[in-house]
Amino acid sequence: MVTRSASAPLTFDLPISLIAKIESSRRRLGLKTASDVVRFAIEKFDFEGCRPARDPHRQVSVRLAATQRAMLKRYAKKKNASVGELLRFALESLPAKKSKGR
Repeated sequence: MVTRSASAPLTFDLPISLIAKIESSRRRLGLKTASDVVRFAIEKFDFEGCRPARDPHRQVSVRLAATQRAMLKRYAKKKNASVGELLRFALESLPAKKSKGR
C-alpha cells in the first residue's frame, strides 16, 4: 500500500450508496480509513481490462418558452439536479416507437 507520507488529497463525487460500500468494506477488511479502502480498491482493480461505457455527448441548443425554462430551473433546485439531468430524464422517457396519437 501507499504510505501516508507519499499521498496527496483527491476530491471526487460518489453516490451515497458507494460511500456506504466504502464504510462497510472498511469494517469488513479491517482498514482504518476510507482512504485505505480506496487505495486497496485501486491496487486490486484491473484498470487494463476495464472498458468504461461511454455514450458520446454533444451540445445542442434549443429554444424554450420562459415558463418552461423557469419550471426546469425550479425543479432542478427542488430535486438537487442540473437542468441537463432533468432534460435527459425527459428525453429518455419518450417512447422509442411512434405512437398513434402523434
